[in-house]
Amino acid sequence: MERGLLWLPLLGIFIGLAWAGRREYQKLEAYQRWAEDFDNAKYDIYAVLGHRGSTLTWGTPTRSGPTDLETIDFTAVQSLQVEVDGHFIDRANPPQQAKRPLLIIKLAEHRVAIPFTDVS
Repeated sequence: MERGLLWLPLLGIFIGLAWAGRREYQKLEAYQRWAEDFDNAKYDIYAVLGHRGSTLTWGTPTRSGPTDLETIDFTAVQSLQVEVDGHFIDRANPPQQAKRPLLIIKLAEHRVAIPFTDVS
């Protein structure tokens, strides 16, 4: 009986991991359905990006599909920069790891920051 009680927390951890994996898989499936309409698309745990023609669309991935979608036209873009840990980086020599990479898109009227995990 004592051994069964010792294994109970481990069973709970496995159930929790399976639940988290299923949620992430559902996000990926919703992203794949959403990405079919774009020429190029990118999935990240923080954001989804879709490129079609001269427009860029991004949003937050969820199990039911991307939410908080925003779209911009590339003709309105003044500059693109990557910010890592509060500092802009040189694209020719990016750091290998970073805590908070952001894609900064500067438009005439405002600035947009899109979070992502991989600097490269």
